[in-house]
Amino acid sequence: MNRLVIQLIQLYKKIISPLLPPACRFTPTCSEYTIQAFQEYGFFQAIQLSAWRILRCNPLSRGFEDPLPPNTKRTN
Repeated sequence: MNRLVIQLIQLYKKIISPLLPPACRFTPTCSEYTIQAFQEYGFFQAIQLSAWRILRCNPLSRGFEDPLPPNTKRTN
């Protein structure tokens, strides 16, 4: 499921994003952050992290460097 979401975001970045002015106030961008979340976390945790990030990316936010938190539950 995570792979499908990542592919949809990549499709958005190729087709829709170039038509819009840059608006993300964070580094990495919200779409890159979301891709990283789905690569690092399970589906529901990635959704939660991504939704919180997107809610914070608005004109009232000054933006800043906001990397993905480390996944302490992941085992290699």
